Amino acid sequence: MATVSRRSEMTKATSSITIPVLLLGCGGVGRHLLHHIVACRDLHSKMGLVLRVVGVSDSRSLLLVDDVATGGFEDALLTEIFRLKSSSGRCQLVKGAEVTTNIIKVAGLLGKLTGLSVVDCTASPETVHMLTKVIDFGCCIILANKKPLTCTIEDYDSLISNIRRIRFESTVGAGLPIIASITRVLGSGDPIYRIIGSLSGTLGYVMSEIEDGKLLSEVVLAAKSLGYTEPDPRDDLSGLDVARKALILARLLGWRIDMDDIQVESLYPKELGPNSMSTEDFLRTGILSLDRGIQERANAASSRSKVLRYVCVIEGSRCQVGLQELPKDSPLGRLRGSDNVVEIYSRCYNKSPMVIQGAGAGNDTTAAGVLADIVDLQDLFH
Repeated sequence: MATVSRRSEMTKATSSITIPVLLLGCGGVGRHLLHHIVACRDLHSKMGLVLRVVGVSDSRSLLLVDDVATGGFEDALLTEIFRLKSSSGRCQLVKGAEVTTNIIKVAGLLGKLTGLSVVDCTASPETVHMLTKVIDFGCCIILANKKPLTCTIEDYDSLISNIRRIRFESTVGAGLPIIASITRVLGSGDPIYRIIGSLSGTLGYVMSEIEDGKLLSEVVLAAKSLGYTEPDPRDDLSGLDVARKALILARLLGWRIDMDDIQVESLYPKELGPNSMSTEDFLRTGILSLDRGIQERANAASSRSKVLRYVCVIEGSRCQVGLQELPKDSPLGRLRGSDNVVEIYSRCYNKSPMVIQGAGAGNDTTAAGVLADIVDLQDLFH
């Protein structure tokens, strides 16, 4: 009988891929991202992947390793970097106007050598021009910040000029695969004709509580005490954050629109806005005046066996954000708590839409989505 001999000590050579990372924004999401990078070292090592953090910035300063071409922050420093804010070990501190200049300089250098992932976890509209320069150098950008994608259509075109080098899953639904799912459907030649979604965990929670008979003021104050809302809840109640997410999705479908083209329903009138009333006065007296109107609308929806939800609707020529009456047995009608839910309708997903649901907010969840986007880019590095 013939035998097959094998070398028992045969080893398979594996090459490790290194992705240099430069983080913009060291707030809640940015700090959680650094934690995730450190916590996933063993996992990424098994994947043959190394994330080398070469710089971290906030609104005032930039901390860089001395040798950005080969160096990276040690994990012990990454876990403490937001607290340190000063030069320590083999790194340098840059402040003021030199921050942007040095980020562009690093991007130019690493774009030629190894590539670079610039991760925008800020909430600033001012990063867009820097990011377009970075991507021109052949670097990659990953966004948790929605504002660069909701700027003028001209800046948007520049930003996505090389779509392979940009990821922005966490701008809509935190870690939920909404962007990826839409991209896959479109890439298959299946035209999407309708998207409807509850894209605010805060407003999802508020509307499901109102459905149970609670007053808007009662629910908002409770949500604020639980940390569900922004410091000024009107930032949530205005609907502008949902409108930004709707614009990102509409542009992903190829719509050539700007924020001014979106019809946005605010849950409070202009006379109760930040320019007319302090946050304290709004929470003490202003919000009480909204209770009756919202409750009447909720009751009217219930009388028609429907529920009231704050949603975005992208369909036909309409991109709209506001309150809608929806069937109780629909995915959005069944929504409870702070989850996000998106229904996607296309030729293939016509009578039975693609439904994506889950936690759509939170620093930890958002940072995990950002990390997944970085890992997704690994084939562009060598």
